[in-house]
Amino acid sequence: MLRTNFDAVERSIIAQSGIVSSAGHTLHRGYPREHFIKSFLETHVGARAAIGTGEIISADSRPRESRNQIDIAIYRADYPKLDLGGDTNVFLAESVIATIEVKSTLDSDKLGQAIRVANKVKQLKREMCGFSVGYLPPSIVSYVVAYDGPANMNTVHGWLSDIHRDEGISIPRLPESRQQRNAVACPSIDAVFILGRGFLYFDNTLTGYVSNPIHAQHPDAKWIYSNSEDGNLYLLFIFLTDVIGCFFAGVPRLTSYLRGSDLQIQWGE
Repeated sequence: MLRTNFDAVERSIIAQSGIVSSAGHTLHRGYPREHFIKSFLETHVGARAAIGTGEIISADSRPRESRNQIDIAIYRADYPKLDLGGDTNVFLAESVIATIEVKSTLDSDKLGQAIRVANKVKQLKREMCGFSVGYLPPSIVSYVVAYDGPANMNTVHGWLSDIHRDEGISIPRLPESRQQRNAVACPSIDAVFILGRGFLYFDNTLTGYVSNPIHAQHPDAKWIYSNSEDGNLYLLFIFLTDVIGCFFAGVPRLTSYLRGSDLQIQWGE
């Protein structure tokens, strides 16, 4: 039932995207397609998380410094954010669970752009105080959702090593057991979903297609990918459910956000 529903939604989103395919300006094709993914997420992620667009900051961020515009940020709905107007927000790194970059057509250059954004976001310092129950991802997770791309997901996998080499990004070796893998953060994108085409993901996920015996047989494998006309949106939903589902009782530790203040602090008895 669950898989059948999401496969129908995936086909519907692909069909909707065809309506804007004849637009003459790339923005007029890109924005509606981004909206389709946002609408899907808003009706499926549940009340614990919220969907937005904007920038992500940490305590080390400075005014007017260059920051990436995040197509879709999935953040904890009970955490603070800054409203810049026009449905654009600034999110604290401590509040962000996942980011999604939406591409009309995925190629090597656009994947490289998404990887650079993901790597930069994952380097943001986060300070939390509290405790968690369940699976807590080792970092912000970053996904790419595309409407079109290469015919074979093996091509996407082939792009990764060249991009990571050029960007100086080292992908860590994964332990054999699933539980140990869960604790290893990916410094790059965590997954790519091309609707109607297939998926690729870094194999540190809570839920995945590959079991421990397969890991033992292929100890150097880090990425799982498959060509699939359906099941791609469904897998995105599964991954998001995993990373959002953790119960975290706590708040951002905001003391570090006070650093750099030019206030003349006084005290007395």
